[in-house]
Amino acid sequence: MVVLAASIVSKSGKALVSRQYMDMSRIRIEGLLAAFPKLVGSGKQHTYVETENVRYVYQPIEGMFLLLVTNRSSNILEDLDTLRLLSKLVPEYAGSMLDEEAISRAAFDLIFAFDEVISHGHKENITVQQIKQNCEMESHEEKLHKMIIQSKINDTKDIMKRKAMEIDK
Repeated sequence: MVVLAASIVSKSGKALVSRQYMDMSRIRIEGLLAAFPKLVGSGKQHTYVETENVRYVYQPIEGMFLLLVTNRSSNILEDLDTLRLLSKLVPEYAGSMLDEEAISRAAFDLIFAFDEVISHGHKENITVQQIKQNCEMESHEEKLHKMIIQSKINDTKDIMKRKAMEIDK
């Protein structure tokens, strides 16, 4: 299975969040995403659409589509499993009220979570709980850096107080 891109698009084809996993130009991916709504018919039971070059595997989400763009030789069952996992992540990171604004606010978190699921176009064997843990993981170096910055701020405040007292005398 090779996932070319994972995206959340509006019904009109506007990309809200898109992450490419294979090297492709911006014009090509925008063209693929813009062509998608024209290919989707209303009332169909299928969750995929094929063109001569790619396969779109999608799931409607409250006025939007969660979309995987894959090559045609990819395993459709793996694609659907990947889509199912991504569909669990979207409300987890964007909240229960899913609209374009919520997706835009959570864009980076969604991209980071998508990256945990898909690596170099291939699905990782990972659960939603593991993804949340990986994305929330804290770094010892980050904590140390924040402590150093806070210490410098406190030292500066102390110096300011001493200088203010000297001026008042």
